[in-house]
Amino acid sequence: MTLYAICAAALAATLLAPAAPASAATGGDYVPVAAGRFASVLSGGGNANAPVDVAAFALRAAPVSTGEFIAFTARHPEWQRGRAPAIFADASYLHALDTAPAAARQAVTSVSWFAAQAFCASEGARLPSWYEWEYVAAADANNADARGNPAWRAAILAWYAQSSSVARPGVGGAANFYGVRDMHGLIWEWVDDFNALLVAADSRNQGDPEQLQFCGAGAISLQDRDNYAILMRIALLSALNGADTTNNLSFRCARNLIKELP
Repeated sequence: MTLYAICAAALAATLLAPAAPASAATGGDYVPVAAGRFASVLSGGGNANAPVDVAAFALRAAPVSTGEFIAFTARHPEWQRGRAPAIFADASYLHALDTAPAAARQAVTSVSWFAAQAFCASEGARLPSWYEWEYVAAADANNADARGNPAWRAAILAWYAQSSSVARPGVGGAANFYGVRDMHGLIWEWVDDFNALLVAADSRNQGDPEQLQFCGAGAISLQDRDNYAILMRIALLSALNGADTTNNLSFRCARNLIKELP
């Protein structure tokens, strides 16, 4: 179990009431994502990217909004700015929280990983894993995997060229193949296993077993330059600690799909 997993367990035990079961939990709209296999940018330390199996799960259709997070902090005041323990949130936590009605539909930002996990637990959910996020993020409006489409990749990269001072629209952009919105072009997103991502600048180090053992994670194949936008996200996440916050970092929640017993 990682340090962050241990801390998250302690957090859930001390700062939150037990989460409601998924069948009874309330929260945003979740859409089912069918199981599948895809080639991740994570190489697992090898020279080739082996396909990754992703189990069926459900994902929030849009990132968590400011209005939703404000309502969460009203129910759980221990997560309000100035009250969250420093070990779980840095000094910039919620520093730019806009309580104006017009901002309610914007994605909440300046939220730590711990706070994001706590929000998801409050509605019987969790943060998605990196593979789950990347799997859904590979889709465009009509295809489960659009990564081979140069025009689609260019449209995504155009967002990274925009100034961070540009006013952010509300959540609820066009849905992709799975019915999920705003995977690109709006904000960055936390994933559950962010601290298991490793960026190696020199691709010759990809097969170094000592490097993988020390970091406890798969290395990234930087030869896959077509996925530059995804690699940028991994570079950001791998540089963060669980208490860190940024002005463009938000999150969405995921749920396991439990089969009904006969």
